[in-house]
Amino acid sequence: MQIFITGGSGYIGRATIRALTAHGIAVTALARSEHAARTVSDLGATPVTGALTDTDVLREAAGRADGVIHLGVDYAEGTADVDRAAAQALQDGVGTGPYVHTGGVWVYGDTDGVVDEDAPLSPPRITAWRLENEKRVLARSGTGGRPVVVMPGLVYGRSGGLAQAFFVEPGRTAGAVPCIGDGSNHWALVHVDDIAELYVLALNAPAGSVYAGVSGQNLPLADITQALSHAAGCPGRTDSLTLDEAVRQMGPIAEAFALDQQFSGARARRELGWTPTRLDALAELGRPAA
Repeated sequence: MQIFITGGSGYIGRATIRALTAHGIAVTALARSEHAARTVSDLGATPVTGALTDTDVLREAAGRADGVIHLGVDYAEGTADVDRAAAQALQDGVGTGPYVHTGGVWVYGDTDGVVDEDAPLSPPRITAWRLENEKRVLARSGTGGRPVVVMPGLVYGRSGGLAQAFFVEPGRTAGAVPCIGDGSNHWALVHVDDIAELYVLALNAPAGSVYAGVSGQNLPLADITQALSHAAGCPGRTDSLTLDEAVRQMGPIAEAFALDQQFSGARARRELGWTPTRLDALAELGRPAA
C-alpha cells in the first residue's frame, strides 16, 4: 500500500509518516522546499516537489497512491480557498481510495461537559473556515468517494505543538507561563504519536466518518500551565491574562485556547480499535526539551 501525505514535514506529519512506515506502508510526501524534502526523506518517505497551491501536482500524486492523508495547511492569505482547492484535487486524484482530511475539535466551541462528534458546532473565528470545507469533503461519500475527517484535540508530545509555541517559549522569555483567565477551562488533549496512529486507522474507516482525535485527557488549563512552567524553566510561575490581553499577545488563537472543551474520543476506539497509550499529559508537558 502507498499513501500520499501533505504536511508530512510538519509536527503531526512527521509522526504520521513514522506511524505509516511502522505499519509497512510506503509513503510519498508533498515537500515545498529542500528542507522539507530532506525531512520526509529522513523519515523514509519519497518527496514530491510542490505546494498546496499546485493542484495539478496534488491530483497526480494522489492518483498514483492507494490513499491520501491531508495534513497540510497554508496559513497565508486565503487559507480556506487553498484548502478547499487542495482537498478537491486530492479527492479527484485518489478517486474511490480513502481520503483522510484534517479538521480540529475547536470547531465545536465550548462544550457542555464531555461530548462526542455529534455535539453542536460553534467555532471561534480562527477555525470557522473549516466548516464549509469539511462539509464539501464529506459530501463526496455520496458520489463514490471515501472521505473521513479526523479532528485532533490539542496535540502535545515530543517537545512540540501549540502549547510549546504559545506558552513554553514565551514563558522562557518572560519568566512565567501565560494562563488565560483563571485556568478553569479544559483542553482536550492527545499525544502526537497517538493521533498519528489514528490517521493510519482512519484509512480503513467507513466513508463519511468523523472522529474526534482525543485521548480522554480533559485537563484544566491551570494544571496544564503549571506543568508547562516546569518545561519553561520557571517552575510554578504563571501569569494570568484576560482574554483581551491574551489576544493582543497571541492573536486570535487565544480565543481557541480559552475554550472549555471535553471530549470522549470513544467513537474512534469503538469503530477503529484506536487505543491511545500515552496518557500522562502533565508529566510529558512538564518535561524540559532535551
